[in-house]
Amino acid sequence: MKDILLNGFWPRFCLEDVKWYSSNDAQAAYPIVCFCDIPLSRVDEHVDFYGNFGLGATKEWARLNRLSPVIYLNEGSAQQLALKKLFGENLKDKQFYCGAGDDINTIMTHVKPIEGKMFINGQFISKEFHQENEWRFAVNGKSSELKIPPFLYEHQFKNLKVLEAENLKAKNTYSLKITPSDIKYLFVKADADIPDLINFIQTELDHYTSSEIKILMSRVVSLETIRGDL
Repeated sequence: MKDILLNGFWPRFCLEDVKWYSSNDAQAAYPIVCFCDIPLSRVDEHVDFYGNFGLGATKEWARLNRLSPVIYLNEGSAQQLALKKLFGENLKDKQFYCGAGDDINTIMTHVKPIEGKMFINGQFISKEFHQENEWRFAVNGKSSELKIPPFLYEHQFKNLKVLEAENLKAKNTYSLKITPSDIKYLFVKADADIPDLINFIQTELDHYTSSEIKILMSRVVSLETIRGDL
């Protein structure tokens, strides 16, 4: 979270379950930042899985930065079969308009099965994705103009040297900035963690005005307190 406050959200290559359009258990990694659109009453289950520190941003900030909810596809639905055919035919025959591959990559960054496999801590686990109400920021555009690949194949993603190099380029070029007025919450695990974050805000973020610093400090809340109120 401290890195986000200093440098913005870092789009990293995340391995995605793309079996919804592939005939096998294919995985591909896209440069994205993931957010969830859930009420505070559901934050407990989310942080239990992803970690006990986080940042809540305003919906206005998300819209202004062109974030968008992902599309969840039910396997076997008309929508899933149509996209599978559309994308597959383009990749196979190269018959589409010039730039169709870039548009397909753009769409692929925002499509997920309602449930599938997630790669975390070095292993695949089963996950019900649709419960996260996910929004995303993705690095999209013409592949010829991007500073990073539009995606990595699974074998590239698992090559730590390749992954670290591409993630670093993504951070240096495409980090998504956020300001104090865009932040609704700064979550820490326990009340005992609050002083450290307050000290960081006061000493490391002094490029902000005193008013902005006060806003940030007022946004700090512990999950310990939230859980006690639910």
